[in-house]
Amino acid sequence: MPYRLVIASDHGGFELKFAMINYLKQQQYDIVDLGTNSSESVDYTEYAHLLSQYVLSHENTLGILICGTGIGMSLAANRHSGIRAALCTDTYMARMAREHNDANVLCMGGRVTGPGLAEHIVDTFLNTEFVGGRHLRRINQLDPTVK
Repeated sequence: MPYRLVIASDHGGFELKFAMINYLKQQQYDIVDLGTNSSESVDYTEYAHLLSQYVLSHENTLGILICGTGIGMSLAANRHSGIRAALCTDTYMARMAREHNDANVLCMGGRVTGPGLAEHIVDTFLNTEFVGGRHLRRINQLDPTVK
């Protein structure tokens, strides 16, 4: 597979994370699971930061973050310069996140997205390439400290 995959969730996304790990292993992906490992309440920020740091320190790596809605994870992950986390609720959003925004982290909500739809979203995200061109100029404008 072209990418290393890393996944993390909080308690609200634990069940969907578990389902996505099983699905992706069936697709022959090697997954790094950063937790959480139960439905016991935890802070989503801890896992978003952990995964973001992992993605930034390992080349050719994409991340998947799952919390209750996906909103908190996307907010926390996008605090990291170089992370482009996209909350996706359908396959069109997943395709555009990769194709136009070169997103390197997919965020989903375990309480709002069922496992069947989540599989399609993940497949689309992982199998869509960044088209570059005018979109690269815009991505470079996301972080004003990067020239």
